[in-house]
Amino acid sequence: MARTFKGRPVIAGELPPTPAVVSRQGVNTLASFQKSALMHKKTVICSDQNNPDIYNKELTGKALCLPQTIGSTTGGMVLFTVCSLGIAPAAMLFAEPIDSLAAAGVILSEVWAKDHIIAVDTLGAEFLEYVQDGMQVSVGADGVVTVA
Repeated sequence: MARTFKGRPVIAGELPPTPAVVSRQGVNTLASFQKSALMHKKTVICSDQNNPDIYNKELTGKALCLPQTIGSTTGGMVLFTVCSLGIAPAAMLFAEPIDSLAAAGVILSEVWAKDHIIAVDTLGAEFLEYVQDGMQVSVGADGVVTVA
């Protein structure tokens, strides 16, 4: 059964049903994305061994569901880089308010990169408890996220 969650669109956009990749802990963007970006891969395979929820999972084109991002101050630039390379997640869906590093990355990407990441925050803890890997997630421009 589908459920909807209302969040705040940080980078608004519409996303058709897309597979979810779910992290129940903060996502370190540098550790997760940098290896694939530096090796000029066609897709990002999460390389953060400290995040068992998403380690070795493909992130490109997926709806990345997470509480927040964590880690290095380069996190925003890493998101910008994967957008510039065309290998970013389709969306980042935050249970909590978006952190400043992720916000910087998605905003820079929308303005300067060839791709951008739809970003919705404040979806709530219930969202992160409900969504599971592989579920189909769609996003409306108004910040309504549907999980089926």
